[in-house]
Amino acid sequence: MVTGPVQQPSVTTRSATAHPWATGLTPESHNGRAASPVGLPGQPRSAGLAGDVHALARAVADATVESCWRENVLRRLRPVGQGFAEHVRVTEGPAGLYRELLTHSPRLDHRVRLLTLEHAAIVATMLAVQRLAERPEASLDELRHRAGHLLRALTRHRRRGAELLWQAYQTDLGGET
Repeated sequence: MVTGPVQQPSVTTRSATAHPWATGLTPESHNGRAASPVGLPGQPRSAGLAGDVHALARAVADATVESCWRENVLRRLRPVGQGFAEHVRVTEGPAGLYRELLTHSPRLDHRVRLLTLEHAAIVATMLAVQRLAERPEASLDELRHRAGHLLRALTRHRRRGAELLWQAYQTDLGGET
């Protein structure tokens, strides 16, 4: 039962400038060398990585009713990869969030290392889902299984990242206990 208004993600329009990796995921996007995500020119995009993940989940769920389900999954996977590459750049970069957190809260080093390892695993899972969706002989069930694994990994990573921030700022900055 919904007790309040349903919130929909806001929609923004992507820039018309081409992005070097707008055509798909690449392993290099994990290394933090990618610029900010732009996506397909003129395509509406849900705001943020969470909206892109939600759109991917809908594409995977709708795969049985859509005749071009592979194309839909690939189209929705691309912005997830771009958004995640941006997330990795912002968190792991030289002036990234993790470096700042560790400067102020060295006790969180283990959690930061775990999140960094998750980045590599999530990128590998995204690439596996992409390769599977590109194979014409791949079954829908296998794609759903792997995409579900990716979606769960992204959800867990988001939750762990939020917990890390809460621990850093709630505890170290003197928030209420």
